[in-house]
Amino acid sequence: MKVSDPKNDIQEVLDNSWIFKDFSKENKEAVAENSSLVQYPTKDILFRQHTRTSHAMYVVSGLVKVYKESGANHSVTLKIVSGNQFVGLDTIYAESEYQYSGSAIVDTRVLIIDFGTFNNLVLSNGRFALDLIRMLSMDSLYIFKRLNSQTHKQLPGRIADVLLYLAEEIFHSYAFELPLTRHELAELAGTTKESFIRTINEFKHDKIIQLEGRKVEIKSLDIVKILSELG
Repeated sequence: MKVSDPKNDIQEVLDNSWIFKDFSKENKEAVAENSSLVQYPTKDILFRQHTRTSHAMYVVSGLVKVYKESGANHSVTLKIVSGNQFVGLDTIYAESEYQYSGSAIVDTRVLIIDFGTFNNLVLSNGRFALDLIRMLSMDSLYIFKRLNSQTHKQLPGRIADVLLYLAEEIFHSYAFELPLTRHELAELAGTTKESFIRTINEFKHDKIIQLEGRKVEIKSLDIVKILSELG
């Protein structure tokens, strides 16, 4: 973990970020005074389940895996958070401790903001508060959709959902590199690693996707969307 403290580095992040760029000069100065810019190497832990919440964390760039830990070194991958998004926001307003853990999938840059400063921004800036409500609402909808997918859909539909999630929500491209292990991807789909590998290879054989190592390209988007819709 590498910490960058210079205010002009933080100022640059605030000026370029969609959610902070329209803040007043005073608001930006308050954030710059009470924040740190931290570089997390791949697999480094941003926060761990059952540790106390004290800061808001904004992912400037990179990818973060959010996962729930249970006994016997077992964990379940819940979602991925990409750049220009907050991570752990639902927990800091609901619980005194994180209810899940977060780790860097790739080298990830995070703006860590003192919670008191962050809360003052929410209370004094209606547009900012509305943006946060939208983000939390989108997270809630994702949870509902994933629960529905894993409860009611057959395996091809669940795999299609994971592919569309990665393509449209994380990478914004239908050609991307799988960011997680096959085991973690299987957790996202609510299946076993073996079943995930078998189904993704069937997609490849049927030319629905092109798969080379970790590189994936959705070749037949219509079929993937039909599988997702019909389950």
